[in-house]
Amino acid sequence: MDAGLKEKLRRIRHVALDMDGTIYLSDTIFPFTLDFLSGLTRLGISYSFLTNNPTRSLDDYLAKLHKMGIQASREQMYSTVPATIDYIKENYPEARRLFLLGTPSMISQFEEAGFESTAEDADDRPDLVVVAFDTTLVYPRLCRAAWWVAQDLPYIATNPDRVCPTDRPTILIDCGSLCACIEQATGRKPDAVIGKPDPAMIRGIEHRYGLKADEIAMVGDRIYTDVECAYNAGAFGVLVLSGETTLGMAREWPHAPSLICRDIEELGLLLEEANL
Repeated sequence: MDAGLKEKLRRIRHVALDMDGTIYLSDTIFPFTLDFLSGLTRLGISYSFLTNNPTRSLDDYLAKLHKMGIQASREQMYSTVPATIDYIKENYPEARRLFLLGTPSMISQFEEAGFESTAEDADDRPDLVVVAFDTTLVYPRLCRAAWWVAQDLPYIATNPDRVCPTDRPTILIDCGSLCACIEQATGRKPDAVIGKPDPAMIRGIEHRYGLKADEIAMVGDRIYTDVECAYNAGAFGVLVLSGETTLGMAREWPHAPSLICRDIEELGLLLEEANL
């Protein structure tokens, strides 16, 4: 390890972990994940979990992690749903009625935050459209979302991910691909796209833990969300090749990661070496 990399790794006091493709794949935890997290604790490095996937609530994610043997708290969880809610409240304070293209779990989080979910009905006009990764998607709701977008209503996407990593023999169409479909139909892109690569979640970690950006490692398998988020925040960006991004894709990306690792197991070994 060269001296420059060693010094940068020694500065890391917190690791922000993407989830799917980084610590697990779909419903299968990687065999090295628990040892990696234990290693961080031994080194005195705190960690949190960041996900662009809005299909589940924070409690749902905590239950999934606990089932995999990962003990985490709500304070360690960051997702795009509360980030999107905060964005709407700040930028569209009068918006109350939303057309939400998302899972029932996501919709319930917006309703708990005080919003009303409008129906799939041309007479039930919303104030704003939110498009998310929707594993319960039915065609009429996609068409209704496109209709409202075509009416020039404010239009927010929860995340830019094109696909969701999976260990199943299929492709999981994510929010970015749904937005591309709507763009083809209407000519409009979202007015705002929340979630990584937007640096807001990294900024939250800075404030919560009293850290500087270069003391945080953002670790994930997507070059265009996870690593770009690190770049936008000025954090240390680690690309792991255990999910979506290949080495070839990484070499073509304009903003190189601070570090590329096979997986978080390799990252853990490098952090231990740097702190010897």
